[in-house]
Amino acid sequence: MLKPLMIVLAGLALPGLANAQNLVEGEHYEVLPEAVETHVKEGQIEVTEVFWYGCPHCYNLEEPLNAWLAETPDDISFQRMPATMGGDWNKHARAFYAAEALGILDAIHDDFFHAIHEEGQRLTDSDDIADFFSDYDVSEEEALQALDSFAVKSRVNQANTRMRTMRLMGVPALMVDGRYLVTPSSAGSLANMPHIAEALVDKVREEREE
Repeated sequence: MLKPLMIVLAGLALPGLANAQNLVEGEHYEVLPEAVETHVKEGQIEVTEVFWYGCPHCYNLEEPLNAWLAETPDDISFQRMPATMGGDWNKHARAFYAAEALGILDAIHDDFFHAIHEEGQRLTDSDDIADFFSDYDVSEEEALQALDSFAVKSRVNQANTRMRTMRLMGVPALMVDGRYLVTPSSAGSLANMPHIAEALVDKVREEREE
């Protein structure tokens, strides 16, 4: 059974962690009891961020995560997956997938976080989300249609299925290769989560060479 994920920081960063050989299962990461299906090209390794727009620690993770992503090699396929735990979580997941369907996700992602955590907006009402999207070259009507579309609802359901397989109890989390899970507690800090994920990517590379 996975330890519950905490939306708090715990422990200290691990600056000496340099490679896969330094990793300790159950200390730096957890192994999922059931692997989650990944969707990557041959030779690539999937790294998935599981987050909620309303989570302050997810918001604070974005800066170190984006800095790490700017330097990742081509064999890493990075994905974002909104957590679906009902209520506002699912409403924000719908916003995420609607933005993706409308082709504006890259443009709105950071701004959506900022609006919630720096401007005090809730962005849980469909009309409010549509109004927010209208600043990104889509009409409010298009946004509302996307939010209520079958395709978006299906994506939210698929994310919920993955959440159940991962047995996640909180966010943020990074999943590597559909098998390894990194949390703030296991990494020692938010800033260290990408470094643990990178070491796990090295671990997967070594496993594939064996």
